[in-house]
Amino acid sequence: MPYFLYRISPERRLTLIETFEKFQEAKTMARRLRAEKPADNHDIIRMIFAEDPKKAQLLLTDLRNAKTDGDD
Repeated sequence: MPYFLYRISPERRLTLIETFEKFQEAKTMARRLRAEKPADNHDIIRMIFAEDPKKAQLLLTDLRNAKTDGDD
């Protein structure tokens, strides 16, 4: 499965930057983009491992519930 690199805007709009077959390449690119990002830019750079871009977008937009401590 490939690694997808996405830019997420503050409005939660996803933009696919690039697709990688190897983790190290994706990680290096993500770190480079984060380091080069201007201070006034509030976009988030995220890397995700998924079957295809559609699944990657679903995983990135899925809101997760906070964990609770103890028994309910």
